[in-house]
Amino acid sequence: MVDIPRRRLIMLDVPAALGFALLPQLAPLRPYISGEVNNTTVWLLALSTALPLVVRRLWPVPVFVFVLTIACVSLPFGLAPTSFLAAAYALYLVAVTRKRPTGRSAVFVGGVSAAGAAGLTMTGAQGYQGGTQAVQVVLGLLVLGATWAAGSAVRERRESMRRVIEQTAERAKVEERLRIARDIHDVVTHSVGLIAVKAGIANHVVDTHPKEAQEALAVIEDVSRRALRDMRATLKVLRRDQEGAQDLRPVLGLSDLPSLVRTAEAAGVHVDLRSSGTEEPPDGVALSAFRIVQEALTNVIKHAAPTRCRVQLVAEHGELTIDVADEGPASAGRPTVPGGGLGLVGMRERAAAHGGTITAGPRAGGGFRVAATLPY
Repeated sequence: MVDIPRRRLIMLDVPAALGFALLPQLAPLRPYISGEVNNTTVWLLALSTALPLVVRRLWPVPVFVFVLTIACVSLPFGLAPTSFLAAAYALYLVAVTRKRPTGRSAVFVGGVSAAGAAGLTMTGAQGYQGGTQAVQVVLGLLVLGATWAAGSAVRERRESMRRVIEQTAERAKVEERLRIARDIHDVVTHSVGLIAVKAGIANHVVDTHPKEAQEALAVIEDVSRRALRDMRATLKVLRRDQEGAQDLRPVLGLSDLPSLVRTAEAAGVHVDLRSSGTEEPPDGVALSAFRIVQEALTNVIKHAAPTRCRVQLVAEHGELTIDVADEGPASAGRPTVPGGGLGLVGMRERAAAHGGTITAGPRAGGGFRVAATLPY
């Protein structure tokens, strides 16, 4: 909807008011005017009816009441047809801008008006052609009723559109919060899980194998720096109004998968990464694929390292398939890093966002497998 300034709308009412002032002078309406009324009285009543319409957007109800009063006063002079049209013009704005909707009033008034018009037409009253006061009153009421019904319908339509816009905006906010929460969860769980594993190793071998402990601490330092960098990139979305539109572009994709592999191998997971296909997935799909692989490798590190893992991605025919499978822990009873179970939920949400599917569960020969399909 286009929001037109009120000043411009008031300027549009000026020619409308001028038209209503000149309307009684039209030849088809002259027969309704009493022959005993001089031209000065006709102009005075016409201007009294038309001039208030200029400010109807400032004071809708007072203008309507005033114009309707002039219309009633104009009945004996035969000016009711044009006066009631002016009153209907003022009433439309009242119906559109009223503060409290009256439920089924628009339907009721519109129905009564239609029934009255049909009855008046079917009866074929003799006064219809002569413009008697009774017929003028009935026609005026019909015009006012139809105008009220139309204005109420327009208001309900606007209210419905406003509610749809508000609901759409609220859903967008919720989806944005969920997306940011998933990104933060993936970054934190992946990095903190690896840090926990390497910290445990460093603490266990610090006395007997100081070099290995030093290597573990170096991995912790590197992972911590990258985690902070990823967190900053994710949280920039919250400041996009200040940072600019370029911050909305995904910062991670399929080209960043080798860094995940290096991180997993530093935690004791030997990863076999294979990527094939002749198509380049869209940025949004590539980012979701990166996060799914990241979460899958995080689970492997937390629950199965040291072990072997295969990561395979194929992009062809408008579909990106992801397959991450590990061989399970090398020794039974290996301590694992606890998790909250939100990783699998996040992966399913990412797949569903693109109309894809995902399955996750133990393999028949041992280990765990995550398979996802992301169409684009």
